[in-house]
Amino acid sequence: MNEQLFPDNFLSSLSAENGFNEENFIKTHQLSDAPTSIRLNPFKLSAVKKDEQVPWCADGFYLNTRPSFTFDPLFHAGCYYVQEASSMFIDHIFKNIRPNIDGAVKVLDLCAAPGGKSTLLNSAINEEDLLLANEIIKTRVPVLTDNLSRWGQANVIVSNNDPKDIGRLKSFFDIILVDAPCSGSGMFRKDPQAMNEWSEANVELCHQRQERILANILPALNEDGYLIYSTCSYSHQENEDILDWLCQEFDLESIRIPIYKEWGIVETQSATQKAWGYRFYPDQVKGEGLFASCLKKKTNTGDLGTFKNNMQQKISSKEIDQVKAYINNADNYYYFKVQDDWLAINRAHKESLNILQRHLYLKKSGVRIGKLMGKDLIPDHELALSTIINKDAVLQTELTYDQAIQYLRRDNIDLSPTEKGWSLMNFEGQALGWAKLLPNRINNYYPKEIRIFSSAGSPAP
Repeated sequence: MNEQLFPDNFLSSLSAENGFNEENFIKTHQLSDAPTSIRLNPFKLSAVKKDEQVPWCADGFYLNTRPSFTFDPLFHAGCYYVQEASSMFIDHIFKNIRPNIDGAVKVLDLCAAPGGKSTLLNSAINEEDLLLANEIIKTRVPVLTDNLSRWGQANVIVSNNDPKDIGRLKSFFDIILVDAPCSGSGMFRKDPQAMNEWSEANVELCHQRQERILANILPALNEDGYLIYSTCSYSHQENEDILDWLCQEFDLESIRIPIYKEWGIVETQSATQKAWGYRFYPDQVKGEGLFASCLKKKTNTGDLGTFKNNMQQKISSKEIDQVKAYINNADNYYYFKVQDDWLAINRAHKESLNILQRHLYLKKSGVRIGKLMGKDLIPDHELALSTIINKDAVLQTELTYDQAIQYLRRDNIDLSPTEKGWSLMNFEGQALGWAKLLPNRINNYYPKEIRIFSSAGSPAP
């Protein structure tokens, strides 16, 4: 790549940006590859190998080489997420503002797919906190749901709604993350094809879309709540100009986030309102391009009001007791049914779930446990990957690496079971999913839609 391969007017549009060094920026895109980084799941401690730590995220690590994650069973078990290092800065922002809010918080990740920032937030919140991960584009919802199911927590809900719909939940959320759709210039090194879509006209269109999204969602933010706004763009119009607009139109207060000089992050301020922003340039940090900021809402836009909940099902206590046998600390959860499926969510979130069910299109709520068939539970894949499962209540089968890959392909497994029934299939103690052990065979119940299709690969180091 050389200077001429950047889109017309791209470099000149950045020439006045604070901290931008054109020569080093070009060299980095010419001479260095995007680093590989992962973020560990703190709820699933495992023997995932890692190298240098990401400075602004305790669970983030760089890898010296990029393995084939597809052929690492621990990836499929949800022990880590492959995430670009700069975007992990959201964890640093969240942990700086969370102590300022008393009690449990409700958090919204508005533009959540594929799930990197949602799993990050899910790691950062407490059990009594709630995360709503929303994805506007319907076709992107399944990957978001799969990634959050792998993460294993029961305090998360996934929705598929337009920001206008969520904005009607007045003052419902304490923290909202808007990782806004943008022109994508921060991904040029990682995805050179993104350059073909960049233009000054597209930057302006993105700016208008970002304003529309933010205006629609801000009523849902509580007074004294926090908006985290980020893009993977370098363009002033999509970053500092948006901060000025937010402060002017909605009277938001900019929050300065402490950073260390050695991190290489460039701190900026917007032109008129002097709102703080944080720019990541790949020649100055070990990561890709990012802009992030945090603002506090100082006004009250009303509340949701109250409503009578008529959505409760009549469920027998006998059935609940059957289901609870599969759950650790079972009394901490609220149990409900969607058609024939049993689900569980932290008991503290029962009221919030009822409100969200009434107003939004929900795709995942807590952990799907399975179906009751008489005295037996047909367990769901979400239960296998969850951190709430009572493993003492089920059979467990430990697989070798080769057996685990066979299982993840949904192939026949070279195994001679000595017991019968539903079994968790584990690799290095981490659950991958379910199989049913029968006298003469093993029925592989790994979900068809997420099985490994690749025919070749090597394990992660």
